Parts: sequence; structure tokens; C-alpha cells
Amino acid sequence: MHKKTIAQLSAGLAAGEFSSEALTRAFLERVERFNPQLNAFITLTAESALIQARAADERRRQGAAGPLTGVPIVHKDIFCTQGVRTSCGSRILDRFIAPYNATVVEKFNAAGAVMLGKTNMDEFAMGSSNETSFYGPVRNPWDLDAVPGGSSGGSAAAVAARLTPGATGTDTGGSIRQPAALCGITGIKPTYGRVSRWGMIAYASSLDQGGPMARTAEDCALLLAAMAGFDPRDSTCVDRPVPDYAALLDQPLTGLKVGLPKEYFGEGLDSAVAQVVEEAIAEYRRLGAEIVEISLPNSHLAIPAYYVVAPAECSSNLARIDGVRYGHRCENPKDLQDLYTRSRAEGFGAEVQRRILVGTFALSAGYYDAYYLKAQQIRRLISDDFRRAFDQVDVIMGPTSPTVAFNLGEKVDDPITMYLSDIYTIAVNLAGLPGLSLPVGFVGQRPVGLQLIGNYFAEDRLLNVAHRYQQVTDWHSRAPAAFA
Repeated sequence: MHKKTIAQLSAGLAAGEFSSEALTRAFLERVERFNPQLNAFITLTAESALIQARAADERRRQGAAGPLTGVPIVHKDIFCTQGVRTSCGSRILDRFIAPYNATVVEKFNAAGAVMLGKTNMDEFAMGSSNETSFYGPVRNPWDLDAVPGGSSGGSAAAVAARLTPGATGTDTGGSIRQPAALCGITGIKPTYGRVSRWGMIAYASSLDQGGPMARTAEDCALLLAAMAGFDPRDSTCVDRPVPDYAALLDQPLTGLKVGLPKEYFGEGLDSAVAQVVEEAIAEYRRLGAEIVEISLPNSHLAIPAYYVVAPAECSSNLARIDGVRYGHRCENPKDLQDLYTRSRAEGFGAEVQRRILVGTFALSAGYYDAYYLKAQQIRRLISDDFRRAFDQVDVIMGPTSPTVAFNLGEKVDDPITMYLSDIYTIAVNLAGLPGLSLPVGFVGQRPVGLQLIGNYFAEDRLLNVAHRYQQVTDWHSRAPAAFA
């Protein structure tokens, strides 16, 4: 059963080929067997998963089932889950039990999905390799010496290893798309505001967006349909109808105009990755797409702008975690100042501390205009580049990551090099656009992802473009040999 996609599992459940309880037990057994090699999970919720599965089977018997009823999924451990630890991969929240469900979790519960557990992640979503987690690094199922990407690396590894058919992730600067590329799966970051952020613990509020990760675009369409929609509890959530993404997957690509930014195919892109990406683009030509060269002249400013905006917002957001109301508290503090200082120093890891310090500096008196305000102005220039590009083309394509998965420990002591892993993804978050990564080949045994970027609320088009490619290729169906 683990070899089936979500769409296939949904059809099998509807046909009575197996029950949700049997399906859930099968995936729980795989998690127990394989997770020790991968470290993809922080928390396994086996008991409650079986309760949900039995309820899903009863719901199906009553004729009240939907496409996801009884389908197992996992949630990145940044989404609050009532009665279950929500750690954000950090020591400071190691014992935090969320008192409520995030809107995304509520929506999946309402759809009848079964939560197998919570997946490992870079601490507070700050990282590109899943090595900053308090619970240790996640390993890439294609090569256990390699990183899975970050920050949603646990979700990506779990899907790639067939420990779950689908997962939620979050994307602040590429944290769905980059691990999807490095693990050979499909992941989509929706338009900012398409998916509620209520109950999703904030890193950088103007950039964070939740989205689905699965093997195929068709599966992501089913998951996104459940996740998306207006939420009055989130002031940034857009009140806009949610399309039937699955119904739009089979539109032909004839006449589709695809833009290739010349800035994405120059220095810094590994030549072997470039060759795989170019072969995928050639397949799109055969499918009827017209390829047009475009320019995004301010794309080189995305990383410096991001690493002012994101740390500034994280400095503000994480100020609430101080050892007083919840989270880790140091022992025997001398006074309030000592409580704050030692609790946060003990609870936050090095990368989180680094970003808090950078952000606090950028927001401090005398530096706000020089750094944060200037970064926001650059952000507008980047958005304008995309706006002009979408006057010419329907979709933008390019590599998701400049390299395939790198080895564990290779970049962990060089934060600047690590930051460059997201060079092609960050601009999408700064502009608030939707982006998708799909698998298009390998360099050696390590997967390569192709990034699709769409105009605002064009998730249906991205999923369609990815799906049509997956109908004529089989990269998405390949599994790591050790986990097949």
C-alpha cells in the first residue's frame, strides 16, 4: 500500500480494497521500521492515528467520505496540534503541548485525514539542511550521508521514503520547494495569504506560508484543496474562492508561454544540475510550451534583502518565548533578567540566536532606515521584476536548487554558503508568489528539482503544468532502493 499515491489510496478506500485502519497500521509499521535511519519524525501519534482511522472508516460506511477521508498524512512540527507536542525543532519548546489546533490541522481533521505524527525540521524553520534541529539532523532517503534540505526536511524525507503519502510543510524562503527538490518529491508553496497561518508558529510573518508535499502534483492538488481557504482568525488570509485544483490538472499545455530567467542559468548553478533542468525544459517544448528568455534583474538582491527582513521579523516573533509563560525555563534564576537571558540562551540553538541578533540590530534605532527599510524597498523592486515578467509569460521555470543534496556537515559551519542554497527560491517569498518544485532527474543518485513560479493565485496552473510533465515521465514514481 505504501507504493500508492494519495489519489490511488483514496480510490482504494472508496472501492473498499482496504480500510483506513489497515492502511494506517501499514504506515505506522513503516515509520517504526525506517525512521531510526532517517530521524524524520519528532513525535509519532500512533494511538490517536488509529482512533482517527476507525472514525474515518465509520464515516465512509455512512457515506460521508471525501477524497482525503482515511488517508494518512503528517504535519511539520511547526503546526500546533491540540494535546500533542509542538516543538518547532527547538529545545525551548521541547515540552510545549499545544492547547489548540492550527487552522491547517483543523481543515485536515475536517476532511477525515489521519495524522501519523509530527515531522522533524530546522529549528523554528531557520535552515536549509535540517541540521539545526534540537532532535538531530534528518537524513536523505536517497543517500543517508546527505541532507534532505530544509526547513521541511522531515516532511520531505518521510514522503520520499514512503513513510507517509503526504505531508504539510512551511516555506519562508524555499523550505517546501528546496527539500522537495533534494528528496525527489513534489511540493508547492501557495500564494501568500492562500493558506491560513493561524496556529502555524511564526518565523517571519510576511514571508511564511504553509503548503503540501507529496509524490505527485495530483496529490498536492488534493492536499492544497483541503488546506486553502479564508480564515477570519488570520488577518493576512485572503478571502477568495478555492478552485477545484484536481479538476484542472489535465488542461493541455499548447500555447503555454514559459519564461527562463537568464539570471537563473549563470554562475553558481552546477553544470550537471543545469543539464537535467534543460532536459526537463526540452520535454515541455515537446508538450507544446513556448520557451521565452526573460530577465529578473534584481534577483541577485534577494538573498541580502531576505536576510534582513526575515531575521528582523523573527527577532520580533520570538521575543514572546522568554521562559515565563511557556517553553524552557532555566533553573534557579537570580532575577528576571537572568531568567530571560539563560532561558533563551539554553533554549535557542546557534542559528536561531544568530538570526535574532541580526534582526534586533536591523530594527534598532539608527539602523532601521539603513537596513530594514532599504530591504523592503528592494523587495518591491523584486516584485516589480516578476510583474513585468508575467506580462510576457504564463509560468517561470528554472532550477529549484543550484546543487543536488550536499553531505551532512558540509556547510553547517559556513552560514553564508548555506544561505546560498536558497538563491532561486527566496525571491518568490519576497514577492508573495506561488512556487512549485517537481522531480525531473538525478545527478548520480541524488534528485534534481525543477521550480515553477506562477502569478498570484495561479496554483491551479502550476499544478497543471507539473501534472502534465508527470504524465509523460516517471521521475516522481521512483523510490529510494532502501525504502522501496
